[in-house]
Amino acid sequence: MEKEYSAVITKGETAFVAFCPELGVTTQGKTEKAALKNLKEALELYLEDEDVQKMLKARPFKRAKVATIFLNA
Repeated sequence: MEKEYSAVITKGETAFVAFCPELGVTTQGKTEKAALKNLKEALELYLEDEDVQKMLKARPFKRAKVATIFLNA
């Protein structure tokens, strides 16, 4: 069964960082595309863990909502 997760991508000094807020998984890549690819692989590995599967069955996640906030500096 296919599930949908959020990805928050930020550009660091030397790499792009990709973070999945629903599961707390973070990875990086030299490009935005590479960071997303690495995050997908990391999530697949993370979700293979039996303890993670038990946790998700006991406490299903809710998809995160990502919003932009503007502040006057």
